Amino acid sequence: MGAGAQGVVHPPSPGARPAGSSAAGVAPSLLTRQRRRAAYLFVLPMLLVLASVAGWPLLRTIYFGFTDASLSNLEGHRFVGLANFVALGRDHDWWRAVVNTVSFAAISVALETVLGLVIALTLDAHLPGRGLLRAAVLIPWAIPTVVSAQMWNWMYNDLYGVLNAIFMALGLVDAPRAWTADPNLALVAVIAVDVWKTTPFMALLILAALQLVPGEIYEAARLDGISPIKVFWRVTLPLIRPALMVAIIFRSLDALRIFDLPFVLTGNSRYTASMAVYARQQLVDFQDVGYGSAASTFLFLVVVLFTALYLTVGKVRLGGVER
Repeated sequence: MGAGAQGVVHPPSPGARPAGSSAAGVAPSLLTRQRRRAAYLFVLPMLLVLASVAGWPLLRTIYFGFTDASLSNLEGHRFVGLANFVALGRDHDWWRAVVNTVSFAAISVALETVLGLVIALTLDAHLPGRGLLRAAVLIPWAIPTVVSAQMWNWMYNDLYGVLNAIFMALGLVDAPRAWTADPNLALVAVIAVDVWKTTPFMALLILAALQLVPGEIYEAARLDGISPIKVFWRVTLPLIRPALMVAIIFRSLDALRIFDLPFVLTGNSRYTASMAVYARQQLVDFQDVGYGSAASTFLFLVVVLFTALYLTVGKVRLGGVER
């Protein structure tokens, strides 16, 4: 039993080719080509809609990044080449926004992944009231981001905020703290709100992957007396890795493009401003469309490069299948 069970415990690679499938390099059959053409035909309307509502504004934004256009006069602009991007590279506030964004994305996604994995493993266990617990966990994710940010803004308030009252009652602080105004605490406060709100999203995706893992594998490991920790590292984690990587990619892209949460909590504070907040400030407050578009273009390039790097290093496709 031991040798057979060990063979079950170590699952094959998710990218392994099933038995009986055609070898690499063999031309696809006529039916396969017909299915691919049909799939492209079904996807084509969606691609046309995306090109009209997203592609054209994106190209126009990139174009404005090479001009001196202003919000009050979009048509009377002139081409300035790379001047906006050169100025952006010398702007200390911009690089502060880049550091804020990268720090926010790295810390929040890491915490959300770990906490989401713990919550998903808990919800996957056979606990009484599991359905009610799952619904309760999703409440933070269901609340709109602006509403969550304003709610936490009141909780963070140094005069009547409930967090200061709780921390002072527990003796953790000796005086009220201005959480969103303190340069040393502002970014931490924003990250805490994001972790509270978005961890259920990660937990839901990981839970869906966990429920697809065959129960026979765990039964074989239990009969062989393998410890739960070893089962997690050698069985569970490899099997849910493709879904986990896709969840991290999606969440990282959202974190890099974060705007509403820091803007509602701290406004245009340079200590928490993300790249999106900085671009909005240039575009709207200063009405400098050319410079703000250059910042937006740079943000778009960062997201594209991050996605390409993550897909290459992680060796995953967006469909969750390992290469």
